[in-house]
Amino acid sequence: MSTEATRAFLLALPHTSETLQWGDNLVFWVAPKSIGGKMFALIDLTPGSQGFHGVIAFPTTAEGFAELTEREGVRPAPYLARAHWVSLERWSAMPTRELHQRLMDAHTLTLGKLPRKTRVSLGLEPLPRTRTR
Repeated sequence: MSTEATRAFLLALPHTSETLQWGDNLVFWVAPKSIGGKMFALIDLTPGSQGFHGVIAFPTTAEGFAELTEREGVRPAPYLARAHWVSLERWSAMPTRELHQRLMDAHTLTLGKLPRKTRVSLGLEPLPRTRTR
C-alpha cells in the first residue's frame, strides 16, 4: 500500500471528501466538513513530523481497537485513542486487503454517527429519533 493508492481508495468511498489540515495531514471526511461531516481517516504525508507517529490512522470498534493494538506496527493513535482510533506505523503493518476492509468499516462506523441534518442533506435516510426521559 502507499499514500496515493490509499488516498484513491478512500476518495472512492461514498460521500467522502478530503482536506489538508494540521500541517501535512490529509483528513478524509464522511460528508464535507462544512455541512457537519465527520473524519474517518488521516494520512500523514510526512510521517513522524507532527507527532502523529504513523502513516495512517482510522477509528474502529472497542473490540477492534483492543485486537489491533496488540499487533506489531499498530498503536493507539495520539490524541484520538480515547475514541478507539489506531495508527499504522508503516504501510506494511497490515495487508492491503485487511486495510481496505478496516477503512470501509471505519467509513460505515462514522457514517452511522452523522448528525440527522447532515444525513438529510446527503440524501440519506435519517436515523430514527430516540426519546430520552
